[in-house]
Amino acid sequence: MAIISSHTLNGTDGTHAGGIAVTLTNLNTSKILFTGFMDDAGRLSQNISSDEIDPHSTYELVFNTATYWAARKVPVTVFQIALRFAMEDPTGNYHMPIILNPNSYSMWSSA
Repeated sequence: MAIISSHTLNGTDGTHAGGIAVTLTNLNTSKILFTGFMDDAGRLSQNISSDEIDPHSTYELVFNTATYWAARKVPVTVFQIALRFAMEDPTGNYHMPIILNPNSYSMWSSA
C-alpha cells in the first residue's frame, strides 16, 4: 500500500489551509484513485492499494483552491494547483506539502 500525504499552508498569514478539495488521477488511464478534502489542519493522508499503482504511469494530484480563497474574499489567478508525479514504488510514501498564495504556490516532495 502507498500513502499519499500533503500539508497545505496559507503563505499570506501562515495558517493551515484546510477544507481544500483534492483529487488523485492516474493520467495514463484517466482513473480517479480518490477524491477528498484537506482536514481543518490542512493535512491529507490517503492510502492507495498497491494493485492500483502502475510504476510507469503519471499521476496528478489536484488541489482546488478557488473555494478556499473565495471564502477569504481574496481574488485569485491560481485557482487550482496540479502536481504531476510518478509512483515508482507501489508501497512508497509520497508527501507533497504546499505553501499557497492567491497567485502562486511553492511545493516540495519527499518520497
